[in-house]
Amino acid sequence: YGFINTCLKSLVVEKYGEEMWEKLRLQAGVQDSFLTFEVYKDEITMQLVDKACKILGVPADIVLREFGEYFFEFCKRSGYDHMLRTLGGNLYEFIENLDALHSYLSLSYQEMNAPSFRVEKNEDGSMHLHYYSDRRGLCHIVPGIIGAAALDFFNIEISMEIVNQMEEEERTGKKEHIVFLVTQNPVFSYKERSAFSCSSQYLADSENQVESRANKEDLEKAKDTATDRGSFVCPVKKSHWKTIRGIITLGKGKLLRGFDPVYPKSLWVDTKTFCNGLPFHMVFDKELRVKQAGVSIQKIVPGLQTMGICLDQYFSIVHPEVPFTISSIQKFINSQFVFQTRREMMPESWKHRPMLELRGQMIWMESLQCMLYLCSPLLRTLHELEERQMHIADIAPHDVTRDLILLNQQRLAEMELSNQLERKKEELRILSKHLEEEKKKTEALLYAMLPQHVANQLKEGKQVEAGEFKECTILFSDVVTFTNICAQCEPIQIVLMLNSMYLRFDRLTTVHDVYKVETIGDAYMVVGGVPVPVPTHAERVANFALGMIIAAKGVQNPVSGSPIQIRVGIHTGPVLAGVVGEKMPRYCLFGDTVNIASRMESHGVPSKIHLSSNAYQCLKYKNFEMTERGEIEVKGKGKMHTYFLIRNKTATENEIMGRP
Repeated sequence: YGFINTCLKSLVVEKYGEEMWEKLRLQAGVQDSFLTFEVYKDEITMQLVDKACKILGVPADIVLREFGEYFFEFCKRSGYDHMLRTLGGNLYEFIENLDALHSYLSLSYQEMNAPSFRVEKNEDGSMHLHYYSDRRGLCHIVPGIIGAAALDFFNIEISMEIVNQMEEEERTGKKEHIVFLVTQNPVFSYKERSAFSCSSQYLADSENQVESRANKEDLEKAKDTATDRGSFVCPVKKSHWKTIRGIITLGKGKLLRGFDPVYPKSLWVDTKTFCNGLPFHMVFDKELRVKQAGVSIQKIVPGLQTMGICLDQYFSIVHPEVPFTISSIQKFINSQFVFQTRREMMPESWKHRPMLELRGQMIWMESLQCMLYLCSPLLRTLHELEERQMHIADIAPHDVTRDLILLNQQRLAEMELSNQLERKKEELRILSKHLEEEKKKTEALLYAMLPQHVANQLKEGKQVEAGEFKECTILFSDVVTFTNICAQCEPIQIVLMLNSMYLRFDRLTTVHDVYKVETIGDAYMVVGGVPVPVPTHAERVANFALGMIIAAKGVQNPVSGSPIQIRVGIHTGPVLAGVVGEKMPRYCLFGDTVNIASRMESHGVPSKIHLSSNAYQCLKYKNFEMTERGEIEVKGKGKMHTYFLIRNKTATENEIMGRP
């Protein structure tokens, strides 16, 4: 289910960041998000794990163990905390009831293919954990999950090692069967370490705390109780005996140490009442011959009315997947058993109905050498009840299956609603992502037309005030004999030529961090120190101009086929800058500085950078080589002393052009 893949994504994002997840999912070729109740192929999870191992350079067992530890925390955060915490009072009981938890979850996650667990106690206090799964290679998740649960719920550290790994033989399904040896040691707090020695007899040490209040006989009973229960009664935060002392005190400070049930001399239930009161139960012997059956199961499977018939003729075992023999059933006696009726043995009326499944507990009766199967119909919804033409009345009033069907009906409806909301959320997330991408494109286009701070003010609906800049450097350029070229070429050739030239110039504006004001025909206007004032405005524009001369050599004249020539003029002085117009607003510069810069360009020389005396003074001591042109007559300005910029003494051509 998507829940597993979502957990894996959460682990990667939380520990390694969003970039790592993006890299991982792209290499694995999977989608970015997963729906909780959606079923996905196992290959997706396997592929993610495999790529994670390669990208992180970590062995698979380490990755899977870490995933197991995180999965436990993820389940707790997802609302399963109380459900997990109440599975058992100690680690043995916790593991023993995992299959029951999976059985309950399968009511909601109907296509869930969960692993199975069986646990055995050893005399030395260790356990053997049997893990069965249809999926190969995931067994290392188990130590992560069980280790995290042991530490969180029972305050014990455990070590788990694989002692056997085989192809499953004792079950009919060919599953991976891994046997872990689980050894555990209590985790003491600092105070407990100082008060008690860390011996292996932890329960015995705990008993010393109550020795002053309990007599010798009570202590012996306590030891017997601990032995009966096994050495797996590990404390949750405080010791087992602290809890008992705080809750139950009898007589003169003595603790209630054990419980001895009282049984009647004979059973005070007659056969008829028992079969009616437990309508879904069966008793069978070692040869699987039916000795007794409840009335409701007899009604559904009439063959059971013939006492002595073999149970495996009418039922098959769905879970756990074991052969239908007493020895196999005894081996898995702590598991929940699911039986399914055999279609060929059902009455004619059942031929077109789904088969009935029964789920319940096996109890071995040693004195009778018979097995008691206490069960109920395994039905998830009212629809499944109707499909089998059964009714709530067929289930005993004391059987919680009645409530379970009704509650699960409501839960499935809520899950469907949750699933729809999750799908809508995912659709909105994708739309939001696309919207964000489009927004970035729009902003990039806007920022290409206007300075960023000006564009932001306009977006917010504010009026952009004109600003005065006391010193900036302005550059103009144009193409030599542009009018003649236009007269001899097709319009498309002119467009291609200008586009080729302007693309080169635009890249240089980014390299030297100058602002492109506008282009009109073949004229290209750039400013340094506007809209953000900087002290190096003249150097930036000068380097940009040197780059323009080099870049222009790469643009072909469509008439002659030789490189085009450009004139460049530069002047430094004050300007006023502001936004003009509402439709297609432009950021424009005003002032005499603009006019003089334009005159420097129009009175320039092909393939030369013409400087005013103001621009020369700004560049004089900045490692630029310049030559004097002398006095020239400038239209509208009279005589002006001007210069030519030759080169930057310290920068290479690659640096000027922004090449690596």
